[in-house]
Amino acid sequence: MPMRQMKENSEQHFVIKPQLQNPMNSAQKNPKTAQNGKGPPNQESQNAKAQNQSSPPSRNRGRRRGRGGRKSDQGEVFMRPSSRPCTAADKPVMRETSQAIVPALSNGSVGNGGSLCQSEMGFPSSSKSLTFPTRPGFGQLGTKCIVKANHFFAELPDKDLNQYDVTITPEVSSRAVNRAIMAELVKMYKESDLGMRLPAYDGRKSLYTAGELPFAWKEFTIKLIDEEDNVNGPKREREYKVVIKFVARANLHHLGQFLAGKRADGPKEALQILDIVLRELSMKRFCPVGRSFFSPDIRRPQRLGDGLEAWCGFYQSIRPTQMGLSLNIDMASAAFIEALPVIEFVAQLLGKMCCQGRYLIPTVLRFPVDDNSMKSVVEYFQEMYGFTIQYTHLPCLQVGNQKKANYLPMEACKIVEGQRYTKRLSEKQITALLKVTCQRPRDRENDILQTVQHNAYEQDPYAKEFGIRISEKLASVEARVLPAPWLKYHETGKEKDCLPQVGQWNMMNKKMINGMTVSRWACINFSRSVQDSVARGFCNELAQMCQVSGMEFNPEPVIPIYVARPDQVEKALKHVYHACMNKLKGKELELLLAILPDNNGSLYGDLKRICETDLGLISQCCLTKHVFKINKQYLANVSLKINVKMGGRNTVLLDAISCRIPLVSDIPTIIFGADVTHPENGEESSPSIAAVVASQDWPEVTKYAGLVCAQAHRQELIQDLYKTWHDPIRGTVSGGMIRDLLVSFRKATGQKPQRIIFYRDGVSEGQFYQVLLFELDAIRKACASLEPNYQPPVTFIVVQKRHHTRLFANNHRDKSSTDKSGNILPGTVVDSKICHPTEFDFYLCSHAGIQGTSRPAHYHVLWDENNFTADGIQSLTNNLCYTYARCTRSVSVVPPAYYAHLAAFRARFYMEPDGQEGGCASGQGGGKVTRVPGESGVRPLPALKENVKR
Repeated sequence: MPMRQMKENSEQHFVIKPQLQNPMNSAQKNPKTAQNGKGPPNQESQNAKAQNQSSPPSRNRGRRRGRGGRKSDQGEVFMRPSSRPCTAADKPVMRETSQAIVPALSNGSVGNGGSLCQSEMGFPSSSKSLTFPTRPGFGQLGTKCIVKANHFFAELPDKDLNQYDVTITPEVSSRAVNRAIMAELVKMYKESDLGMRLPAYDGRKSLYTAGELPFAWKEFTIKLIDEEDNVNGPKREREYKVVIKFVARANLHHLGQFLAGKRADGPKEALQILDIVLRELSMKRFCPVGRSFFSPDIRRPQRLGDGLEAWCGFYQSIRPTQMGLSLNIDMASAAFIEALPVIEFVAQLLGKMCCQGRYLIPTVLRFPVDDNSMKSVVEYFQEMYGFTIQYTHLPCLQVGNQKKANYLPMEACKIVEGQRYTKRLSEKQITALLKVTCQRPRDRENDILQTVQHNAYEQDPYAKEFGIRISEKLASVEARVLPAPWLKYHETGKEKDCLPQVGQWNMMNKKMINGMTVSRWACINFSRSVQDSVARGFCNELAQMCQVSGMEFNPEPVIPIYVARPDQVEKALKHVYHACMNKLKGKELELLLAILPDNNGSLYGDLKRICETDLGLISQCCLTKHVFKINKQYLANVSLKINVKMGGRNTVLLDAISCRIPLVSDIPTIIFGADVTHPENGEESSPSIAAVVASQDWPEVTKYAGLVCAQAHRQELIQDLYKTWHDPIRGTVSGGMIRDLLVSFRKATGQKPQRIIFYRDGVSEGQFYQVLLFELDAIRKACASLEPNYQPPVTFIVVQKRHHTRLFANNHRDKSSTDKSGNILPGTVVDSKICHPTEFDFYLCSHAGIQGTSRPAHYHVLWDENNFTADGIQSLTNNLCYTYARCTRSVSVVPPAYYAHLAAFRARFYMEPDGQEGGCASGQGGGKVTRVPGESGVRPLPALKENVKR
């Protein structure tokens, strides 16, 4: 199975300007101490007071008794702890479980008339006493090398940084207008009232200076021409009152100590000021979008189709690192609306030069010119401007508001340049955009260097004013290439184990370590271009590949291959299902193969939803292009997917079954992955989907089961990790995703987890404290609800892919230091220089590049009660990346996080189109909704059928 937050307006507004000077106007109106303790906490009992604390998690807090419920409900299978050591000859017996995507909760649905009550989980009130783990040292494992990073050293200024509050009256909502006002103020008063200071402005309420202004409070009067005023008349001058008031002075000494590793907390205010200063000039020169800047002059825009084009730009951010302040520069691309004449834009959008509208047609629309005469729009433009309207059948455009509207002929208007397109792109547009963004490492590195030189920070008046100096050289960083792990395959294969080379291997001469049996299967063909003989030939080849790979696969389907239309997917699936069940006389259909058209729209999602939530079928989809061009590698990958879906294992780490993985093999260890996926821009009512997966075998840590739930729109905290509700018969009942997966692990392995490793995907730096406090507390409560004093030590690691750090080979001509794509070698890890000054983080490029520039994953340890060393967590993470079940390559993100992302993505197919409200809940289909205070309910995801869960 792999992979944030202000609400944006779902509407896309086009700004259109007339191509003529004076269009006519219509008359119409309108803490380190507790978190790094060794081993599991002791078994001291705590009183009820600890249960109600909202302070940060601590060792003592984790040792409280479980809440509520009767003993029979809370103990379950956890009453027999096992701590026997693992040996290669004495491994736990495991039930075969597949990588299931299961909607929470397996024991959390409402039964016997019970009703869900409000969750006990609350938001922690403070994070002041919480500190993240400090770095336990630097890693030593692996082959040392030098890489270059797109970080540029920024010399810390020696000037005082001062912050001033800005109040503009009347209030202005537009940042652009605010900046225009302040630019005029600086132009008028820099040499007098501002004492020759050149301030930096954030466009809202804050102004920053290097050194103090001559006053602590002052009011200015600024007059500005209103460019958006009457189109055909004289521009109106607006007057603004601007009050500037001293607020505070940034502590650069504090920042210096933080960068030197002498303080754990970084002064966010000082970093924010420096970031704004370095962005000030670019704000004036380019089109800002978030932390990136775009311009059609950086590189020629590329057409994406339907009136859109790709602009190139660059990302820029100041970051605290071990080498000091660093300016992170990366290339960026985004979709913009083409600055076309409106008539051309409409032609691209519609694909033809016509519009059959009859509303406000230029030949029909008439308006009074004086007291005695009326003119049409066509007549007016001809007489006034000598402009002949050619497309008189096209409607006019209304420009301006309802009170003062202008009606302009379409061919006289042009779309204003620099408007970013924020809605969802089509598949064709995404493909075109990827072609623009996909750059080989050497080309990307050169573009980054050219961007830094073009920005000329040494000549930037704002950088000079504040005393900031930026290096023009990429940072050289010490790195290490971690060794690939040995993989174990079945003893009956010619190759019983395998050492991947440059992040890759294949299934030749190997057999799956736990190959499953498929005796009863069927195939349905939704592709009109695939003839029956071609479909049969493909199925035969796939069956043979499954057999060669170590599965037992019946070459004959239960019924002949069924041909169906894509628009009748539900009817076809039910027909095949019932036909098979009638022939099998009660036995289950184990697998459904489906051949889909290459461009199948919603067919794939509909098929998965029906199979997994209605019929209870395990399915494997194959595209038409792969059916026609039968490729051995493709068939091998599909066989890997099928085996895992049926409950098998393809390979395991040799060190895992030999019990040689530090802090995993010694005691039963469960590894979690969690992610939250959010709706795309424009989907304002859709819920977010949270997914949690957990390993279900030990010591192999290869199989995973998962739970998913819908929650409030763009809510990042996972609400259903732990919850309680009241049942009229059983009393207070505990449930939630963590609890259910712990129980599942116990049932599968016969042992309870004595260590928890939690990989959390998709969390931005600004959410670290909030997510850790909320979700670690949920883990604590879930454990305590299973058994009194049950608190296994937790390591909580955030996985980030949405960052802009890129690593390049020190010498692109040295083929021994790169893979075939020119990227750094898989296993390259960096934990120095560009990493956090004090905290426990590292960059790991665990995969081989395919095309473009590889993006390393960034891992940040937020909590560590297991006392991992740098080598320990880095090598564990890298080794796990070789256990991804769906291909014979190491992957870019640790598999638990990858599977969680896939589970959340799949669950979006289960959502009914009309069932999307704001709020948070999970549970079996048809269950009642859990509500969080202040939020409305979310309809639960439908339940999966039992055999699909298995």
